Amino acid sequence: MGNNKLETISNLFEDSEIRSAWDSEKEEYYFSVVDVIGALTDSNIPRNYWSDLKRKLKQEGSQLHENIVQLKMKAVDGKMRETDTLDTKGILRLIESIPSPKAEPFKLWLAKMGNDRIDEVFDPEIAINRAVDYYRSRGYDDKWIKARMTGVVDRRKLTDVWKENGITKNFEYAVLTNEIYQAWSGMKASEYKDFKGIRKESLRDNMTDIEVALTDLGEIATRELAKKHRPYGLEQNKEIAKRGGKIAKNTRDNLEEELGESVISNKNALSYKYIDSNKLDKKKLTKGKEHDNNMK
Repeated sequence: MGNNKLETISNLFEDSEIRSAWDSEKEEYYFSVVDVIGALTDSNIPRNYWSDLKRKLKQEGSQLHENIVQLKMKAVDGKMRETDTLDTKGILRLIESIPSPKAEPFKLWLAKMGNDRIDEVFDPEIAINRAVDYYRSRGYDDKWIKARMTGVVDRRKLTDVWKENGITKNFEYAVLTNEIYQAWSGMKASEYKDFKGIRKESLRDNMTDIEVALTDLGEIATRELAKKHRPYGLEQNKEIAKRGGKIAKNTRDNLEEELGESVISNKNALSYKYIDSNKLDKKKLTKGKEHDNNMK
């Protein structure tokens, strides 16, 4: 099993069916625990193996069981039954706890990933080179990559101003970003991703150059307005973000009037397409249950 097969969680179990559900709000997958255990062990009854392992982890002080989410997935008999699931982080933690030869390649991969991240702490250029290699491998030219790196720095300048203006929580940054997107594109970031048919992928990486320019304009305008007026707290900064996004919207309107067509595109840069509709049902989501009913 080469490392090229272990780039993402979805590639970890290429020879086994791992049921999953997509949470578009959190932009996270939830994976069936018993399916993962079935793929990585020789257990004839993965549900029982999971029950024993869960009890052992709890005794050792592991908090993994607290992150379990129960949701309904289609069982072998075709019926929808509740089963324990974990998000990507939880599944990787689970793999580390499975004493099986089949799990060893994954553990080695996780160790390498951890080692790489530690190396980047000492030499951040390694991370930059990794990003450049990543973009090149996906067909982006160096001019685009250079502009993308500049955009990352510009985005940081905006979040630095927000931080100075009393924004400290991750969800607050997301709210303000959505205000900018909503003002100029008519969509929140998550809605924009749905429109383009992407999930965890970067929205900017899948934009046209015009869309990137409008996004940059909205954020730069918001940054300068925030520096000028010094709003404090979420509500005041939301108003400034709307004004910044409105400046980008005015530019969009002018351009579309001249072009006679929308500059918002549903195109993306993916070499694949999501075809499943297995999305998480919020009404059937419960957390922290101790029993897996998948095999009942």
